[in-house]
Amino acid sequence: MKSMEKRQRWQRMYPATNKQAYFAQKPLPTIDPWQYTRERGKKLLSKDAQLKLEWIIFYHTIGKKNASKTASHFGINPKTLHKWKKRFTERDLASLEEHSRAPVKTRTRQISPLQRERIRKLRREHIRWGKMKLRRRYLKIYGEEISSWKFQVVIREEDLYFDKVQHAKQQKRRKQAQKHPKKRITEFVKKNKVNHLWHVDTVVFTVVEGGYRYLLTAIDEVSKLAYARLYTTHSSAKATDFLKRLHYLTEGEMINLHHDNGSEFAKDFITACKQLSLPQWYSRVRTPTDNPVLERFNRTIQEEFVAMIDIGIEDIQEFNQRLLDWLIEYNTVRPHEALDYLTPLEYIEQVLKTKVLPMSSSCTTNCNTTQNSV
Repeated sequence: MKSMEKRQRWQRMYPATNKQAYFAQKPLPTIDPWQYTRERGKKLLSKDAQLKLEWIIFYHTIGKKNASKTASHFGINPKTLHKWKKRFTERDLASLEEHSRAPVKTRTRQISPLQRERIRKLRREHIRWGKMKLRRRYLKIYGEEISSWKFQVVIREEDLYFDKVQHAKQQKRRKQAQKHPKKRITEFVKKNKVNHLWHVDTVVFTVVEGGYRYLLTAIDEVSKLAYARLYTTHSSAKATDFLKRLHYLTEGEMINLHHDNGSEFAKDFITACKQLSLPQWYSRVRTPTDNPVLERFNRTIQEEFVAMIDIGIEDIQEFNQRLLDWLIEYNTVRPHEALDYLTPLEYIEQVLKTKVLPMSSSCTTNCNTTQNSV
């Protein structure tokens, strides 16, 4: 009796159509289908594809299927909207992702076995020849004109090099250069400011008795203030010594340094530039026109000093002493046409309104030792 009353009481509390249900059914929450699609897109799509999805959603909701209104709202071309609307598939949101535009079928290397054998034979006979010379020789012998890249491919694939160890080192250097690309002077933004950009270069002289001497030169881009010094070698250590003297001359106010790709501006020189927080800007390979200011100074120093003195370049110490006297005259006495016939120091003080350290021997850390180290 009690169980019957209990059952009737439960039925009055939960009048469900399903007699097996003991709890009242709650209504399922409703969600906007486009909002649901948006939430799916956040999990599955990239940022660019999510933006395209927003175009589609806006078009079907707020835009009321008006392509012009939707395109105007997002600042896109209506053709772009139609393109992605046509691609869009609600079941496959990935249809809004960018597809690769690479061609399905690409050209393959067409080097016949006979061509490969002939190229291999020619290369072994003339191991020092480049691909263009080999191509010319191939045409004369076999009467067939083929592309030079075929020679390049065969040489690389079969490792047909005269010095394989040296070639491996060159390849390693090229890969390292690709990882750390050089800043080119063509990308540099110049300013009308003293010490903002200094150019550095090397002039090579041949000694009559044999050997060489190396004149390192430097000039400021704006003021034309110049410096130079002669060395017995063009090692990076000597170039570093020159850099320290130049750094002392400018009172450490150099901001950027420009030079070519010579070996003297590597190793120790790069380390010194990093220590001085001095960015290096490189000329393009075999492009002296990237450094016209210093090229002009190199010509001037050879015409007005080297060709006029009564001593040879063998006596380094005497040469540098006379060179210092000439540099003082060049910077303080000689009028410069590019500076409206002012001297570099006059131009700095009158036009640029900057005080500059007078020309000196520019010794580095130890004047007694470095002055004699040539």
